[in-house]
Amino acid sequence: MIERFSATAAFPIDAVRAQFPALRYDRVYFDAPGGTQVCAPAIAGMVAHLERGTANTGGAFVTARETDALAARAHEAMADLLGGQPDEIAFGANMTSLTLSVSRALAQDWQAGDELVVTRLDHDANVAPWLLVARDRGMTVRWLDFDPATGRWEADDLAALVGPRTRVVALGGASNALGTLNDVAGAVAVVRVHAPDALVYVDAVQSAPHVAIDVAALGCDLLAFSPYKLFGPHLGVLWIRGALAETIDAYKVRPAGTHGAHRFETGTPSFEAQAGAIGMVDYLEWLGRELSPGVNDRRAAMVAAMDGCVAYEHELGERLLAGLRGVGATLYGPPAMAGRVPTFAFTLAGHHPDAVAEHLATRGIHAWSGHFYAVEVIRRLGLEEAGGLVRVGLCHYATAGEVDRLIAALGELVPSPLGRGREPSKTAEG
Repeated sequence: MIERFSATAAFPIDAVRAQFPALRYDRVYFDAPGGTQVCAPAIAGMVAHLERGTANTGGAFVTARETDALAARAHEAMADLLGGQPDEIAFGANMTSLTLSVSRALAQDWQAGDELVVTRLDHDANVAPWLLVARDRGMTVRWLDFDPATGRWEADDLAALVGPRTRVVALGGASNALGTLNDVAGAVAVVRVHAPDALVYVDAVQSAPHVAIDVAALGCDLLAFSPYKLFGPHLGVLWIRGALAETIDAYKVRPAGTHGAHRFETGTPSFEAQAGAIGMVDYLEWLGRELSPGVNDRRAAMVAAMDGCVAYEHELGERLLAGLRGVGATLYGPPAMAGRVPTFAFTLAGHHPDAVAEHLATRGIHAWSGHFYAVEVIRRLGLEEAGGLVRVGLCHYATAGEVDRLIAALGELVPSPLGRGREPSKTAEG
């Protein structure tokens, strides 16, 4: 039996950090929800491909044949990561571009009066493409709302929103603004009962860096994510259930292939980015074997890696949440680490979110402020005129010391009992 990683075991943080060249600088990278740092194997893979000689696919010469093999390995790697098959994988520029392409292709047969469901908790990349489709086709948009007090929507609420004319339900795996980890499998189950012909499209951009994804277990029809938020290069990945892919007429040039999900790979892709995606998977496999030496295949190793990251990030996240409470920050979203990823959105009384982010930047701490393209979230919370939120996001290469550094920097903005600001930290970005 494979011994699974537990929260009480020592996470190999020093070995992990050694895999990220950008961590050599005196910076606290809490901007991870907008893009993580890139692991060394991903960087090495991109460089190696370009240095060895690149080419387009389909040629008789050596570099073209090597690129063919590279592309095949990249599709296999993404399939292993998601629990799918290589011909169910398509690469694109990013998740947003892929979603726009998919929405346009799916909507060719949709008609006025048909319906679709989007949520108020999602990044606009999984909202706007469907709103545009609804506008163009005269469809009805139904909104799955969330509770502002908890940052959650309820899967059971979908039952009243879907029916025989529902064509697609677009859901997020996790909120890029509030960190909520959504019950996608539960939502899919509701859709299957009340709208069995509807498709479920999942934005896994924020869940993929923090939890293992199994498309079969989720039960969805399509899923997309971005490797650059999972320690890899700027790239988008789309998974389409095999049988479904063969029914979709993708917008593409005539000579382009029509096999499986590959029909959405329009034009010449970034083969160096695909090489980087392979390196990203190599890194996750390495981490999984470090945490669970008994794993015997790549998929199992990556699941072990994500399980270990969940446990480590849970502990760091609880430390951060306690610190936010200590400085009097107002947290939005789930109050504890249960049911969330380590993305935290908050406000600090008396300080505009932009001013807080700018203050943190002077202390070498990278954080975001504003709406993060989650425009419906900010609107629902009533924070548009207030400038939105401050957002910090951890991932498994963060440390407890960095969390403490963040809280100390926020504490400088909080009045002391005597009414004076705390002494500023002398630590700045190197």
